[in-house]
Amino acid sequence: MSGRHHLPSAPSRPMLKVGVVAAAAVTGPLAITGTAMAAPSVSPDSNATWDRLAMCESTQNWDADTGNGFKGGLQFTDSTWSEFGGEQFADSPDEASRESQIKVAKKVQDEQGWNAWPTCSEKLGLQ
Repeated sequence: MSGRHHLPSAPSRPMLKVGVVAAAAVTGPLAITGTAMAAPSVSPDSNATWDRLAMCESTQNWDADTGNGFKGGLQFTDSTWSEFGGEQFADSPDEASRESQIKVAKKVQDEQGWNAWPTCSEKLGLQ
């Protein structure tokens, strides 16, 4: 059998091409996923921020009144609601619309910062 040559095995180039295509297929979705998972805005001007905070405070129950002294989606005390002009919208936070509660919350946040909601703002990384 000397002098006989074996046919070369399949060239490695197709494997390389497959590897490149596979790598592109794997990294493509990861890049899209990474973009889709970007952190939401934490601006007090963003309604999404207030919705996230309300989800933490009251499971986004904008008419919450559980008897613990905190009311509405963002869990205002009656005194805070009055102090920041909430009564122009409703007598109590739990009786006001989501939009009205957010308007009052923006005033509270402007003066007191995110610490007005200490537990949830920390949990959500708003501080």
